[in-house]
Amino acid sequence: MSKIEKVLATGKTHTTASSAGLTSRGHNGNLDIQLSTPGNAKPAHVFANVLPHPTAEQLFAGAWSSCYTAAVGLVANDLGVVLPADMSVDIEVDLGQTGPAYFLQARLTLRVPGIAEDIAKNLAHTADQICPYSKATRGNIEVALNVITE
Repeated sequence: MSKIEKVLATGKTHTTASSAGLTSRGHNGNLDIQLSTPGNAKPAHVFANVLPHPTAEQLFAGAWSSCYTAAVGLVANDLGVVLPADMSVDIEVDLGQTGPAYFLQARLTLRVPGIAEDIAKNLAHTADQICPYSKATRGNIEVALNVITE
């Protein structure tokens, strides 16, 4: 894996879970998508406030954060952990360059206020092991996984 020397663009999303499903919002307000998980019909995929050209990095971050958030929920359920109502996932995907070559890198931040740090880290890392997007990127791009419990 190569390290990015120069970041050219960053796509950021903030995903929260609610009783209506998962909502992913871009950092600059131009992407607001309601997503569902396989086998769950609600909500339908809704693209609201989407400008004509969200970046590929932002779309990838949104899809990844939806999948990862669902994985956190599965792991929490298996461990008997009650997730806080304000749990969220932030994912930033950078497009960058090293010499003439282009690469991606990412940062995932799981926010689980009120959860003990060791439990939160276990949730984050176990979800990373089962999330298909995390599996697809593992060993292919640099990924930093962070946990915030405050």
